Amino acid sequence: MDIDNLLPSYFNIKILVRMANEERLRAWFESVDVQGAGQINGSDLKKALAAGNLHFSDSVAQQMIRMHDADRNGIMSFAEFVALNKFLSNVQNAYIVVERGRGFLTLNDVYEALTMSGYALDQPAFYTLCESFDETKKGRFRLDDFISLCIFVQSARNLFTSYDTTGQGRVSLDFNQFVYCAASCRI
Repeated sequence: MDIDNLLPSYFNIKILVRMANEERLRAWFESVDVQGAGQINGSDLKKALAAGNLHFSDSVAQQMIRMHDADRNGIMSFAEFVALNKFLSNVQNAYIVVERGRGFLTLNDVYEALTMSGYALDQPAFYTLCESFDETKKGRFRLDDFISLCIFVQSARNLFTSYDTTGQGRVSLDFNQFVYCAASCRI
């Protein structure tokens, strides 16, 4: 078997799968874009996610828009929706790998899934984060809880990166900047 002859076919299949996924996403997006404007708001996004069996509060849906709103107009274009879908797929894949069919993640699982998703937190930050997102205070995180947690962490990372102009992993904020950052990350 000649491996060189298989590579183009593999990549063609990968492109076809990506195109089929984009067509599916476009149909999903258009089903909630009732005005046909090519843009959706937080309420529309919430409906789209609910159709995929993901249920979030209005504030989480708005945070998803803020996180991927490249043009900062407060609504989501199809391209921004695709970027959000990529983020959600990556987070969901990490959840599925660690969840092991139980329907929830334990604290150790959350740490493992966060690491798989590309987030590295020290223990104090991790436990404070989990305490904030553990609605039932039982140490069990459903998929929706884990996604909300990851949205917060990614939003915090995005903000931190915008202030870390030297890429050193440290920032200096005055009180107003700190309040701005805290308010921007709220869910």
